[in-house]
Amino acid sequence: MKVYMPNREWPEHYREVLDELAKITDPVTGGDILDSGVVAGLEVADDALKVWLNFESHAEYNITGESAIAYSKIIGDIIERFALVKFQNVYVYDLKSNPVGVFENKKGYTAEDISPERV
Repeated sequence: MKVYMPNREWPEHYREVLDELAKITDPVTGGDILDSGVVAGLEVADDALKVWLNFESHAEYNITGESAIAYSKIIGDIIERFALVKFQNVYVYDLKSNPVGVFENKKGYTAEDISPERV
C-alpha cells in the first residue's frame, strides 16, 4: 500500500486513479474524498485496485449514524466507478485492513458485457 499524501509524486497509473477518486464526493464535508482525508492509501495493479479508507469499520462511532451512511456511499461509489470499467477486482479496506467493500470478477466479464445495450 502507498500512503496517500496530496503532494506526493505519483506514477501515471496511480494518477489516473487519483483523478477519478477526486470526482467522488464526501457526503459529510461536501468536498472530494481526497481533500477531505477519507483516502488513507491505495495500491494499483493491472487487474486490481485496493483502496484504504481513513476509518475503523468496527468502531462504534462509525457503525451508527451519519458516518456509516457516508462511508457506505463512498465505498459504493468507488466500486461503481472502477469495477469492470478499469479493474477486474476492486477492494476497499478500513485502516486495519478489514475488507469493507469487495468486487471480484470471477467470471471474466468486461464492462461491455454488462452494458445496457447488451443486457
